[in-house]
Amino acid sequence: MFLAVSKTRLFLKYWLPPILWMIVIFSASGDQKSFQHSSRLIAPLLHWLFPNMSQHALDAIVTAVRKCAHLTEYAVLALLFWRALRRPVRRDARPWSWREAGIAVLFVAIYAATDEFHQSFVPSRDANPRDVLIDTIGAMIGMILLRALWGWRRSRNDSPYPPGSLRGVLKK
Repeated sequence: MFLAVSKTRLFLKYWLPPILWMIVIFSASGDQKSFQHSSRLIAPLLHWLFPNMSQHALDAIVTAVRKCAHLTEYAVLALLFWRALRRPVRRDARPWSWREAGIAVLFVAIYAATDEFHQSFVPSRDANPRDVLIDTIGAMIGMILLRALWGWRRSRNDSPYPPGSLRGVLKK
């Protein structure tokens, strides 16, 4: 009985967040989040800021904002997958693992492909392999940023002075 509760708790703690985030991404893949709908939000703001902007420039900026959103949402998904795979604990002494990061990126690439497949059935959307690449690059960026943060935190924790102490700050 205790083992079953423990496994359920671990699942809820580590795997439920990426599953919920995948549901958010899936819901954003529907018609309501298509280019035409998101440009209704971004375009008026750009017109207000830059009244003489051409339609071509406006469309390019809307597309860039949408692609950056893709990078971000899939970077977050990669971080959540990494967390589920790694199950980090406070003061985790285990070294960084590119294998775990690579598996998280692989999971994201697979999910991105299924998301594009889903979009092929949405009337106002289309499936684009380039978007799978953009999403996967977002996952890689997420893992690279996590690795950089990991190294920075490790170097801070190697200081003989308590974190945040004036001596520790001046010595660096």
